[in-house]
Amino acid sequence: MGLIESIKEKAKLQLRTIVLPEPEDERVLKAAQQVLEENTAKVVLIGNVETIKADAAKCGANIDGAAIVDPKNFDNIEKYIDELVQLRKSKNLSKEEATEIMLNEPRFFGCMMVRLGDADGLVAGSNSPTADVLKAAIQVIKTAPGINTVSSAFIMETADGKFGDNGLILFADCAVIPEPNSEQLADIACATAATASSVVGLEPRVAMLSFSTKGSASHPLVDKVQYACDILTERNVNFAFDGELQADAAIIESIGAKKAPGSKVAGKANILVFPDLQSGNIGYKLVQRFAGAEAHGPIVQGLNQPVNDLSRGCSVEDIANLVAITATQIK
Repeated sequence: MGLIESIKEKAKLQLRTIVLPEPEDERVLKAAQQVLEENTAKVVLIGNVETIKADAAKCGANIDGAAIVDPKNFDNIEKYIDELVQLRKSKNLSKEEATEIMLNEPRFFGCMMVRLGDADGLVAGSNSPTADVLKAAIQVIKTAPGINTVSSAFIMETADGKFGDNGLILFADCAVIPEPNSEQLADIACATAATASSVVGLEPRVAMLSFSTKGSASHPLVDKVQYACDILTERNVNFAFDGELQADAAIIESIGAKKAPGSKVAGKANILVFPDLQSGNIGYKLVQRFAGAEAHGPIVQGLNQPVNDLSRGCSVEDIANLVAITATQIK
């Protein structure tokens, strides 16, 4: 069974409620049908009931079984508006402004459904920029306790099974934070460990990557990674980590044993935390193309409740797969 199939099986057992706030996109409607047929989640679509049903009929999507919630005819809208006013109190958001947002910004409304327990997670982005999706998530759902950084991870599924756990290895951050500082790198490590555990079922072994292994080079960029490891030690995290490590020392046992003897992670890491976005983004694309690996993601992490962002070039299958992944991120 491949990774996505195993994630879908896990999602079926949990059957979470996932919001899809962009039903004006026919791919979302077709994905809703697929999710309902596969029984990987309950689906909530946001918008005018008649319009959504007409659009579904027009594109041939059977969305029977999906809940459709229209913010303009929603019994608890005042509760949602008041909660947003409270959340944005420091920004002096007025009730009128909050009302406008809740009635006309479905990503914000969907995130509020998640925040207030009317849904478990949200998937958006097929019809909106990443910035819009993350803005709603950060302002409404906020970051997880002890984490101040929203980041992302890719689950790399390699064919030969040599690295990570049977060919599964997570790369982070590859999509969100351009130049993370030491505190943010520590947050990324913690969030990716949680993703590895909840979504993939791995016992995390985190390598904090650099161009140096255990002081083999001296440079401020190396210091940054070393400080991140110090922060993880201070936090007394419940997963194995080590750093700073070069990539070969992180994933090849013989090299790890030579460069970092006694390490619990060197040579057997299943999570690679890159020192910046450039290296992470380049790294996952190289592995994807050179090794023919499947790159599942980006999975948004570090939020208090799961929200995931789609590429605007996504397929129906991509949306359905991300719904299943989002369902398994829920604690």
